[in-house]
Amino acid sequence: MKKILANDGIAQSGKDALEKAGFSVSTTTVAQEQLINYINENKISALLVRSATKVKKDLIDLCPSLELIGRGGVGMDNIDVDYAKTKGIHVINTPAASSEAVAELVFAHLLGGIRFLYDSNRVMPLEGDSHFKQLKKAYAKGVELKGKTIGIIGFGKIGQATAKAALGLGMHVLYYDPQVEAASIAIEFYDGQTVSFTLKNTAKEEVLKTSDFITIHAPAQKAYIIGKNEIDMMKDGVGIINTARGGVLDEVALVDALENNKVSFAGLDVYESEPSPEIRILMHPKISLTPHIGAATMEAQDRIGKELATKIITLLK
Repeated sequence: MKKILANDGIAQSGKDALEKAGFSVSTTTVAQEQLINYINENKISALLVRSATKVKKDLIDLCPSLELIGRGGVGMDNIDVDYAKTKGIHVINTPAASSEAVAELVFAHLLGGIRFLYDSNRVMPLEGDSHFKQLKKAYAKGVELKGKTIGIIGFGKIGQATAKAALGLGMHVLYYDPQVEAASIAIEFYDGQTVSFTLKNTAKEEVLKTSDFITIHAPAQKAYIIGKNEIDMMKDGVGIINTARGGVLDEVALVDALENNKVSFAGLDVYESEPSPEIRILMHPKISLTPHIGAATMEAQDRIGKELATKIITLLK
């Protein structure tokens, strides 16, 4: 019986499907420094991770029993993918399963941002009873998303899911992605109707200059995707959302831009120094904060578990 270690967890539906197919599945969370020993002692055939566990060259070299590495989610920068493949190890992920969940979190941050919820939820418990009228006036200059332009940097499955939500809210959508020259976006409604839109890649500079809000959906790069130069190109009062990866957005440049009102607010789900975000970020009154929960909905985790199980059964049975 082949053994699978889901080190960062797996939905019950995925575990059930794997066990029904004859695999042994452990959901023990093994500390990174003990992982190599655990895999070898238990002769683990497949290691499943999310973003917390790292699967780098040293682990791959020292764990000869591994036949498959699976990432529950999209980004695989915590895995030495190419190196694993040279060793004959299957590497899989679930690029579509969490798209809707991440896109909805983008709009949780956006909708909260345009109506100052990130700040009012902090201040109301302290001053709501004593300064209600003053707070009502302070938070009375919100804006609406309808008719505004959203710029999407990176137009894979999550970027496209974000575009669907934006179009549904009546927004104008621009995107920049050199890998996606054009995309057909189909929005499905509850009654079976579908409306399709064709969107075309726009120059990055144009997206930055004309968007009211910028959201990043690209994998980690060697340099910042959004740094000081890119922020300088943006409209005054822009809102910036990052639910992609820590390190794609220059947080020092972001804080400076928030301080001088170039950026009106930011929504962050990921951080450069994760899992210990900088205090200056955590305490900033213009930043909406979540702890890397983009894919963490019950529905997305269920889809991820089932998709991983299907792929593993196909590859290892």
